[in-house]
Amino acid sequence: MSSPEPRYMGGQAVVEGVMMRGAGTWAVAVRGPGGDIEVVTHDVPNWSERWSKLPVVRGVAALAESLGLGFKALAWSAERQVPEDERISSKAMGWTMAVALIFFTGVFILLPTIVNKGVTSAFGVNGIWYHLIEGAIRLAIFIGYLVLIAQLKDIKRVFEYHGAEHKVIAAYENGAELTPESAQEFSTEHVRCGTNFLLTVMLVTIVVYAFVGRPSLPYLILSRIVLIPVVAGLSYEVIRFAAKHMDRRWVRIAMRPGLALQRLTTRQPGLDQLEVAIASLKAAMTAEQLAEVAARSTAPARSLSPSTRPAFGTA
Repeated sequence: MSSPEPRYMGGQAVVEGVMMRGAGTWAVAVRGPGGDIEVVTHDVPNWSERWSKLPVVRGVAALAESLGLGFKALAWSAERQVPEDERISSKAMGWTMAVALIFFTGVFILLPTIVNKGVTSAFGVNGIWYHLIEGAIRLAIFIGYLVLIAQLKDIKRVFEYHGAEHKVIAAYENGAELTPESAQEFSTEHVRCGTNFLLTVMLVTIVVYAFVGRPSLPYLILSRIVLIPVVAGLSYEVIRFAAKHMDRRWVRIAMRPGLALQRLTTRQPGLDQLEVAIASLKAAMTAEQLAEVAARSTAPARSLSPSTRPAFGTA
């Protein structure tokens, strides 16, 4: 008898809420200024599925699709926190997201390359050490950025909802009853977290960029930009493999740094935040999933079960 198909759910923390993505529906639930939970649902585009049989390419497609949904969810959640006459236009929000992507590329992709070029030239570093130092600089900037923004009050709230998202998905994947009290028993760590993916990206860049060598600075910068899809696609395959083989000890060990890094991007949520995450998750479920959840006992499972498909889009 073949094993049952794993249940795939992914999510992302947004402003005062959580976005969840199911098989055919994605939903966003937020806690409004008045205290009520507001939920919106949409059909999942699933255009990335046409590439699902092509390794690396499927990762690029899935990431692009997830980023698009994530931006829409973030924009909607932000709008719910301000009066209607103070909300910015869709065009303005689009430009804001574009600037955010440019910022990410500049700070985490190009800046380490430029800094490393100067440092290694000054000290005469070559070979594999050149790429290892660039990777170390990139990772240091990334961790420093997370530590810095974690001090902001609004970001702390997002990180709490990030923790709520992880706990609720873990409760669902482990067959526990979907209540705030039950979900609170689970960890805020999850192998399919976007933080884990980003750390994987940092490590994969070292390998990919090593094939480029050390050309002049203009070509070096160009290579970093052109190879972003390759790095993203390979990182997807790494996370996909890890999520499918978490029963293997060496895989669990390899994933520990990424799980540990999630301590910077998640915080312990309150029951009210878990309630929002549950509302989002249920809104993204099929009728069959809702019926299965309703039939569960109140005893949560003891361990996290692996899933075979990485879920991008977590904060």
